[in-house]
Amino acid sequence: MQQESTGGAAGTTPATDGPPVLELRDIGKSFPGVQALKGVRFDMRAGEVHALLGENGAGKSTLIKIVSGVHAPDQGDIRIDGKEVSFASPLEAQRAGIATIYQELLLFPELSVAENIFMGHAPHNRFGIDWAKMRAQARDLLASLDIRDLDVDETVGTLSVGNRQRVEIAKALSQNARILIMDEPTAALTEHDVERLFGIVRLLRARGVGIVYISHRLEEIFLLADRVTVFRDGEYVATKPVRETNRDELIQMMVGRRIDALFPKIEAPIGAPVLELRNIRRKPTTNGVSLTLRAGEIVGLAGLVGSGRSELAQVIFGIMPADSGEIRFGGASVGIRGPAQAKRLGIAYVPEDRGTQGLVRPMPLKENVSLAVLARVSRHAFIDRAAEAALAVDSIRKFGIRASGIGQVVNKLSGGNQQKVVLGKWLASSPKVLILDEPTRGIDVGAKAEIHRLMSELARQGIAILMISSELTEIMGMSDRILVMREGRIVAEFARAGATQEAIAAAMMSSAAPMAQAN
Repeated sequence: MQQESTGGAAGTTPATDGPPVLELRDIGKSFPGVQALKGVRFDMRAGEVHALLGENGAGKSTLIKIVSGVHAPDQGDIRIDGKEVSFASPLEAQRAGIATIYQELLLFPELSVAENIFMGHAPHNRFGIDWAKMRAQARDLLASLDIRDLDVDETVGTLSVGNRQRVEIAKALSQNARILIMDEPTAALTEHDVERLFGIVRLLRARGVGIVYISHRLEEIFLLADRVTVFRDGEYVATKPVRETNRDELIQMMVGRRIDALFPKIEAPIGAPVLELRNIRRKPTTNGVSLTLRAGEIVGLAGLVGSGRSELAQVIFGIMPADSGEIRFGGASVGIRGPAQAKRLGIAYVPEDRGTQGLVRPMPLKENVSLAVLARVSRHAFIDRAAEAALAVDSIRKFGIRASGIGQVVNKLSGGNQQKVVLGKWLASSPKVLILDEPTRGIDVGAKAEIHRLMSELARQGIAILMISSELTEIMGMSDRILVMREGRIVAEFARAGATQEAIAAAMMSSAAPMAQAN
């Protein structure tokens, strides 16, 4: 697909003429056993959105931690407004006008919006914190970002992810940030929140704030960015004006090869029904769902956030058992009252949030892989460490997990490799049905292609796959059949050959959309 840029925010001229407000030259950084960065360079101008791209492990996170004062470079120099600087701490970077908004937001959930915005630099009077002034300044700051629907006294822990992110941006600007680094800012946002975020980015850009924008979603780069820099394997590849490149070229620069088949769907023989749902209900999110999964079939489940997709997966896996209806597995009626029972039947579930629901992140790879099959690698209530290690080695080999070894803590792996560990954990249980909820969210294009290829291979082995995804291209590229959910119901079904993005989107959003039948 060739996708051309409009050159940053619509209707504006990219700010690429002035001198760099931030410049990094010949930056190198090593950690024990890893050369994270090798002589990379990057620069940022005031009023510019500069995208930083690369696969997981390319060095993006290391670079932003150097800019943010978390790490010191082993070599090279950092310049702000042409003057060489060095940061001994994140506080020094903040004082230089640099603010970073990480994918995992750093807010205090028990405190108010105003308290979070001015944490560490609240206005004072002779009695201590000037609470009235702090609230007033917080309101003014939010209003300057065209945010008028947030109560500054509201507790942050009660806010949606999108609103918490807006608080984080306001917090950064309360410290007069001139350079704002945004790391995967839309990964967990609804479509509405994404649009609101884009509006804030364009507003800041027009005010002269330089924004380093990191995202795996290439379509966002073409909507927002003026320039794009690509890293690969810790090295600088290229910097280009966004209007002079396209999606295919960026993918090739990131992975070092062309990906002609991002969705490598391999046709597999489709067998008999394995899982059947008949009028399944679970208040308030599952309202009379009926569907069939067949051996060797990939069924894509599309729907807007809140349509009940993830809740249906949790009903099937027994996390939220059904209130009524019938579940049939292998032709026999079963009652799934919990995950242990689902697992015994042969159902595996890879959840949407792999970090908190799919992995125990402080534990090593070998212990995560064995979690679903502890009985197999145990003897008399003790773990057989040799069997556990053999299982982990087999998973690394089968799924191409890039790790320093079976003892590496999974939190130190890239997003794509963490997802492979979750898959390895569940596939060790030899399932007959595999439920994948957002299987490629937050991972780079190279890892996406690998996950998709693995899905095709599993289908060829006869595993029935239910894939939930918010990406219509993924749904269309990998599914044999496509089901659409809305308001807790299946409202449309499409055969692979007859599906179009327009028809699927219409079924997702329109209550008047007709039920389309697969051939």
